[in-house]
Amino acid sequence: MLHIGHHELLIRQRYEVISIANDLLIGTWFVIGSFFFFSEALTYAGTWLFVLGSIEMLIRPLIRLTRRLHLRSFRTRGQQPTEAAYDF
Repeated sequence: MLHIGHHELLIRQRYEVISIANDLLIGTWFVIGSFFFFSEALTYAGTWLFVLGSIEMLIRPLIRLTRRLHLRSFRTRGQQPTEAAYDF
């Protein structure tokens, strides 16, 4: 098994942290938006939080795609990624 080295580890961690932060924000927007729906006065703001959470759900696959394309540019021909089954 051939490892790319320390640089691969740094890139993987960077994209994983971005993905985790994005997931936390998605959950935060949806939870706050859900509570806002209990009050008529906050329903409009709650709707916008749901829209924001939905947009961030679209960002998830972009983070994964960016990560895979970025890592692919560092691999040499014939090398297979060791963490291909991970879904960040």
